[in-house]
Amino acid sequence: MRDLVKKLIPKSLFRLIEPYGHWGEAVLANIRYGFPARGLQVIGVTGTDGKTTTATLITTMLRQAGYKVGMMTTISIDLGKGPEPNPTRLTTITAFDLMRNIKRIKDSGVEWLVLETTSHALAQHRVWGVPYSVAVMTNVTHEHLDYHGTFEHYRDAKWRLFKLAGSNANGLQAGIVNADDPSGELFASSVKRPVRYGITHGDLLATDIKVTAKGSNFHARLGQQQLDLKVNLPGSFNVYNALAAAGVGLTVGLTPDQVEDGIAALKNVEGRMNTIDEGQDFSVIVDYAHTPDSFEKVFKEIRPLTKGRLIAVFGSAGRRDKAKRAEQGEIAGRYCDVVIATEEDDRDEDGLAILHEIGEGAKKAGKVLNHSLYLIHPRGQAIKAAVENAEAGDSILLLGKGHEKSIETDWVNRPGYKKPWDEAAEARQALKLRKAKA
Repeated sequence: MRDLVKKLIPKSLFRLIEPYGHWGEAVLANIRYGFPARGLQVIGVTGTDGKTTTATLITTMLRQAGYKVGMMTTISIDLGKGPEPNPTRLTTITAFDLMRNIKRIKDSGVEWLVLETTSHALAQHRVWGVPYSVAVMTNVTHEHLDYHGTFEHYRDAKWRLFKLAGSNANGLQAGIVNADDPSGELFASSVKRPVRYGITHGDLLATDIKVTAKGSNFHARLGQQQLDLKVNLPGSFNVYNALAAAGVGLTVGLTPDQVEDGIAALKNVEGRMNTIDEGQDFSVIVDYAHTPDSFEKVFKEIRPLTKGRLIAVFGSAGRRDKAKRAEQGEIAGRYCDVVIATEEDDRDEDGLAILHEIGEGAKKAGKVLNHSLYLIHPRGQAIKAAVENAEAGDSILLLGKGHEKSIETDWVNRPGYKKPWDEAAEARQALKLRKAKA
C-alpha cells in the first residue's frame, strides 16, 4: 500500500502525511479522489454480528422505495447496479481502496451509501472524510481482542461511529441502537436522533414474534407508526437485524408500507444461514458465525428444529483472538452431539494446535475425542466426514467461512497465500459423492 500511495501522491505531500499512519493515508486518499463521500448520505453499520445482513436489508429496503443506493460490505461492493465480489476479505477496505470505490459509487449517480464499518477501520481512522448521516449498531460482544486488547477498547472503537454521525451537522445525526445490548445506551447518547430497537426493550419493539425454519413474522411500533414485518431469513436473530433496518427506514422518512415491502423483498444473503439441499434426508446449513455470541445464537436456533443429531464443523482463525477458541469449543460442546474442529485460516500458526485449543473447550462440555469430538484439519475432509456419517433427521452446521472464497494458510512457506475455497460448493460436492456411493 505504501508503494501505491507514493505513486499516487507527490513526494513532498507524502513526507508530510506519512508519520500519521492510517489517518495520514485516509487524508491522502481523500485528497487523491476529491473527498468523494461529500454530498452522499452515508449510513454506517457496525457491530460484532449481523452487519452484512443488516446492511443488505437496509439497501434492499431503500431501493424498493426508489432510492439510489450503493453498498459496501464484507461480501460485496455494489455501485447501485448489482454486487461485485469484495476480494479483499476486509469488511471496511483500506483507505485508498475505500475512497476509490466511493468515488466509483458516487460517479454512478448514487445518492445514498450503506457502509459496513468495522472497529479496526474506526480505530485506525480509515473512514476519515466519510460524513456519516445515520449510525447503526447491531450488538457488541467478544471479538477482535487480539487487536483492541480489551472489550472496552473494542466497544469504544465502534462507539466512534456514533460520535461521527452525531457531530455531522449536515447529516441526520441519527443512531439506530440495539436496546437489548448492554452497550446500547452508551451509543445512543452520542446522537441527537436515537431510535432504540429490541425484543425486550426499546422504542421500536418487536411483538407477536413467530419464527419458522424459513424466517419470521412479527409486529413492531415506533410512536404512532405500526409495522407488520415478514423476514425471509431464518433465525430469530434476524428479527433484530430487520428491526435495525426498519429503524433506518422510518428515520429517513419511509412509510410503514415501504419498510414492510423492502424487508420482505430480501430472500437471502450469501453465506448467512444458507441451506444446501441435494435431496438428502438431513439438513446442511452454511453460515458465517465465528464468534462465541453468534455460536450461541445459531445453536439455539437449530437445536430445537433438529430431530436427530446436531453436528457442527468449524475452526478458529490464526493470528486472531486466541481466547475465543476454547470458548467456541465449549459452546459447541454444550449444544451439539458431534463437534468437528477443522481449519479456518491458519495463516502462520500451527493448524493442529488451534484444533487442540478448540478441542479442550469441547472436552469441558463433555465431548470425548474420537467419539463425539473429532479434529480433522483439512476442511474438505471435515465436511466429507460430517456428510458421510450423517443420519436421517440430523443437522450439519458448517460455520465460520460463509461467503469467503479462500482459506489463508501456509504463511510460513508462502506468506499471504490464499487457497481457493467455496464452502457451499464443497458441501454440495460431499452430498453428491455420498449419493453416488449409496
